[in-house]
Amino acid sequence: MARVKIEMTEKFIFETELEVRMADINPAHHVGNDTFISFLQEARVQFFEFLGFPMVGQDKKGFIIADLAVSYKSQAFYKNRLKFEVGAGEFNKHGCDIFYKVTNIKTGDPVILAKTGVVFFDYVKNEVVDIPEKFVSHFR
Repeated sequence: MARVKIEMTEKFIFETELEVRMADINPAHHVGNDTFISFLQEARVQFFEFLGFPMVGQDKKGFIIADLAVSYKSQAFYKNRLKFEVGAGEFNKHGCDIFYKVTNIKTGDPVILAKTGVVFFDYVKNEVVDIPEKFVSHFR
């Protein structure tokens, strides 16, 4: 079986912590892949807010997810605290990749490496727009 390989950014400019709740546990007694995607979304929303970009701004512009790749490294269990390091790279005219490195805080074990491709979007016109220079400037 071929495994997904994600070439991570070297520069993570944001981090947050999330604790695994009982509601996050699947029948196999660990965090399931669907919950990890929700965790990534929470980390991404916090990252964009940190940079001054809400999911959808007052101008009705925001971003959409174009793709997702996840490489699972270890399991996470109830009450584990997870550190999410977030950065961006692979910039193009309309978007970029957002990179995530997730680590179990207590053990230091890597849990997930992931990336989402984001495309900036005008929700009024329902069309892709150029990546804002104000966003790109955070990564120079």
